[in-house]
Amino acid sequence: MRLRPSALLRFYSLCGLLIQGSQGQFPLTQNVTVVEGGTANLTCRVDQNDNTSLQWSNPAQQTLYFDDKKALRDNRIELVRASWHELSISVSDVSLSDEGQYTCSLFTMPVKTSKAFLTVLGVPEKPQISGFTSPVMEGERMQLTCKTSGSKPAADIRWFKNDKEIKDVKYLKEEDANRRTFTVSSTLDFRADRSDDGVVVSCRVDHESLNSTPQIARQVLEIHYTPSVKIISSSSWPEEGQSIVLTCESKGKPLPEPVLWTKDGGELPDPERMVVNGRDLRISFLNKTDNGTYRCEATNPIGQNSTEYVLIVHDPNALAGQTGPDHALIGGIVAVVVFVTLCSIILLGRYLARHKGTYLTNEAKGAEDAPDADTAIINAEGSQVNAEEKKEYFI
Repeated sequence: MRLRPSALLRFYSLCGLLIQGSQGQFPLTQNVTVVEGGTANLTCRVDQNDNTSLQWSNPAQQTLYFDDKKALRDNRIELVRASWHELSISVSDVSLSDEGQYTCSLFTMPVKTSKAFLTVLGVPEKPQISGFTSPVMEGERMQLTCKTSGSKPAADIRWFKNDKEIKDVKYLKEEDANRRTFTVSSTLDFRADRSDDGVVVSCRVDHESLNSTPQIARQVLEIHYTPSVKIISSSSWPEEGQSIVLTCESKGKPLPEPVLWTKDGGELPDPERMVVNGRDLRISFLNKTDNGTYRCEATNPIGQNSTEYVLIVHDPNALAGQTGPDHALIGGIVAVVVFVTLCSIILLGRYLARHKGTYLTNEAKGAEDAPDADTAIINAEGSQVNAEEKKEYFI
């Protein structure tokens, strides 16, 4: 029988639709990640389905559900939805052994399949800090170790002192006996310092299974150290007749109590005016005899330390006199001026003495052996060069 062109065209069109429908029957699945102990939902969808059955099977190729019929006796596996276009099931209380590749099958000719990998995250156990023995002496080396097991993949460990992260730490990862999870440990190594006393050291475990809520272990450090001592005075300018309080501030662990006060290497000389109350030394009615070096000493079971304070008691009258003109300074300046003036006069006199003036008398101008004065004058006027001068000096 020979088909007309129009009938032939309709036949080809029908075949094309059948082929296109067959090619569109592919199951679609998605990989699933779930935390150990949680619930995994496995969904298989088909956009075009001509009443063909769907099936879910586990990694061991055991059928879990065939359409809406349960095939495996496992109370944890339940049907969520079954239709010609979708087969969804759930697996509750998931364990690490449930991890693997699950298969959705569409029973066409041939059978078409799609894979979905179920990843199970192992939750790390709450971390523990070991290696701390209380108390620790200042200067000793400390090694704190933080450990957590059961994580999959391996967890990350970070250290903090109060809120400041410490970077220089050691990290170790070991596979557990089940060959699925890991035990992770980290060691913090440092030398104890008094500034570490009371500091909170925390070990923080981060893992994708914790939903951004890390697990944290904490340890409060207790460091024992020798006392540090400082003396604080109640007055910066102590004066006679006043009172002063010297406070000995001492810090140490254990706390030093009480403190010991001494003066110039011996006991306090006047207990009636010098009263010790706890860490305070109070001196009443100050006078010049109170000048000296006061020493405060603090001791605890770890050691001893001390510091000193030099007390100088000032005269209030001398302090008041300093507010007017400085007469001593003025007198000194006048004395210097007088001294310089006298020295100048003396030097001027000596200079004039070295440059003396001379003149010749009439007697000196004449010869000494002249018989009379007239002859002497005549001789002097004629021979002044050879005459012996008679000199008179002035100052």
